[in-house]
Amino acid sequence: MRLSNRNKTSVYSFVNTLLIMFLIGGVGAYLLEEYRFDILGKESLLLIAIPIILIVLFYLTGRQIFEYDSDGEALHFRNRDIIPFLHKALSDEFPKYKLLKFEIIDIFFIKRLYVTISSKNGGSTMLKYEVSYLTRKEINDLKFSLNKVVKANNEKKS
Repeated sequence: MRLSNRNKTSVYSFVNTLLIMFLIGGVGAYLLEEYRFDILGKESLLLIAIPIILIVLFYLTGRQIFEYDSDGEALHFRNRDIIPFLHKALSDEFPKYKLLKFEIIDIFFIKRLYVTISSKNGGSTMLKYEVSYLTRKEINDLKFSLNKVVKANNEKKS
């Protein structure tokens, strides 16, 4: 199964550009308010604070683009940001039999996928991906596919 929200890259880029323009406009309005009009008083700080809060929320939710591929004998996860220098892109590929378990954590608007795989030394390694920008249907499809792999692995062990 393949899952990707790469086709929404233009939407995320547009939102990013809009937020930056909103911040630049807010700074300009703040400067005009402080040095020319002086109508709002202390509330003029909101002209800068609100765009900064929105930008921080946009980037706190994590990397925007998530790709998953379970075709063949390997699982491939890829997670990247629309701005390449902001976060390092994650790309992991490992055989299906190494998948031990997975968990999706949902806290408010932030969603994370934790994948536990077996490592060479007999232990386990946990991989973390941000899936906040996936739709509910895409997350359910991801859970279904990963559950299928985990169930197949558990049947092979017993």
